[in-house]
Amino acid sequence: MLGMFRARDDSMRRGSPAEFILSIALSVALASSARAAGSDDVTAVEAKVSSDYARVRLPSGEFKPETYVFAKGGEWKGAMQDFSIDKMGFMEVAHMIAYPLAGQKYIPSQDPRTTKLLLMVYWGTTHAPEHASNSQAYQELQNLQGQYLTASQMAHGQPNVSSSNRGGTGAYKIIADQLQEQMMVQLSTVSAENDAREKDDELNVMMLGYDSWWAGTQRYAGTPLDYARQDLLDEIELNRYFVVIMAYDFQLLWKEKKHKLLWETRFSIRQMHHEFDKDLPAMAKDASKYFGRDTGGLIHGSVPIGQVDIGELKSLGEAPSR
Repeated sequence: MLGMFRARDDSMRRGSPAEFILSIALSVALASSARAAGSDDVTAVEAKVSSDYARVRLPSGEFKPETYVFAKGGEWKGAMQDFSIDKMGFMEVAHMIAYPLAGQKYIPSQDPRTTKLLLMVYWGTTHAPEHASNSQAYQELQNLQGQYLTASQMAHGQPNVSSSNRGGTGAYKIIADQLQEQMMVQLSTVSAENDAREKDDELNVMMLGYDSWWAGTQRYAGTPLDYARQDLLDEIELNRYFVVIMAYDFQLLWKEKKHKLLWETRFSIRQMHHEFDKDLPAMAKDASKYFGRDTGGLIHGSVPIGQVDIGELKSLGEAPSR
């Protein structure tokens, strides 16, 4: 079943508390280190097709042309100012997508009586959640952890503690207990931040078309296969430019006011080292082979760096009023 666009239009094992806290802190630190690596210069593409839709091929082997009109779905603003995308309106985005569409025999139409598809276009930049190691709560938890380890060693007269400091072990025991209570409180704050981060991740997953990868790697958390999940998080926890094209049955919508989604294609690339206005043509071209086709999950393809000449901007027409 085809997934809908979830952005607005316009738009452990048991152990001592200290062991539990230390294991959480270590896990977060390892995850943050892995996520800092980033991703390669590739377009991520995910496309789905309704069982009611199939392309027809001509005797020559080429696809039979299908007509469409564009409609503005919505724009998702990024957290940072980015002139390369902020200056792009719906018509500029549609114009750049039209050429790859034509390469797949999707032709713009001016006649509603013969138009087959209504292509809703969404575009923008994802909101990457803050890395856990960068949060104030996590930094405070790390500080408390270091203080607790020192106090705990002194309280138990550990060999690496100088003999001159072993007389006041009772006082250090009190300090260690107090620090442990503070760590538990701080851990609750970190946990709340992680919950919010998880929700942000899920939103980006659905918006970018990473749902199949997300579902397939959730069971790997905390296991030796966790690296597969980290690869996913490396991508969705960096700001990404994205475009979503959702193709509806135009005739059904026009005549009966019913929405029937025939196919959708979602493609994206990381924002870092890229400019949306310059890279969109290459992104769309790389994703175009999957317009109206099913990828069977998320796939990746390389994007050549460089500017593509798309010609003079012309109106391709908008969907007739309903």
